[in-house]
Amino acid sequence: MSVAVERNSAPLQRVDPGHGGKAVDLRFRRLVGEAAWRRLPAAVQARFAKRIGPSDIAVYRGEVLSTKHSRLGWMLAQAARLFGSPLPLESGGKQVAVVSVSEHAQSGGQCWTRVYSRAGSFPQAINSAKQFRGPTGLEEYLGRGFGMALKVEADQSGLVFRSDHYFLRLGRLRLRIPHWMGPGRTTVVHRDLGKGRFAFDLRLDHPLFGALVVQHAEFRDE
Repeated sequence: MSVAVERNSAPLQRVDPGHGGKAVDLRFRRLVGEAAWRRLPAAVQARFAKRIGPSDIAVYRGEVLSTKHSRLGWMLAQAARLFGSPLPLESGGKQVAVVSVSEHAQSGGQCWTRVYSRAGSFPQAINSAKQFRGPTGLEEYLGRGFGMALKVEADQSGLVFRSDHYFLRLGRLRLRIPHWMGPGRTTVVHRDLGKGRFAFDLRLDHPLFGALVVQHAEFRDE
């Protein structure tokens, strides 16, 4: 494992006349670069440039259309309950889902909460904090010190988030987990579908065992 000491990066925002004179968040724009950002659909730009203040919350409603686990993927999802259940627990489809985004005051980043309905049981709530820090500029903290560094790419239909590596955070120390010890490559894709709708696709692929978890969901702007 490699060891690093981290520092928080300050929020980057500005008042934009094109957004009614409101403050906009420039951090995702900075990550993908100006040229790539301009190729994005306007709806995607609006979602990821939305400045979410201490008393604000953005809500997106939709449904999970399909979730598939391999046998190993299902076992990993259950074991990951120790880290706050960051993976969907059940295979299936047609689950009502809600995503909310709020400010993560502790780091200056964003708190993302996904809630999935479950037949005959309490809904599953997945909480994570996106923090604009680390060697890639973006990290997703999942719980109990576990997180992943993300690389972000933009194309004409949306944003693609790919895990670069996983880490454990112990106070101000950051311990990088070797690839052979990690669960595989996580890929999250945000695709604009038009008319205020977008798709959310999650994949976890292991270099030896293939696809462990595959999920497709669709949401709409409130």
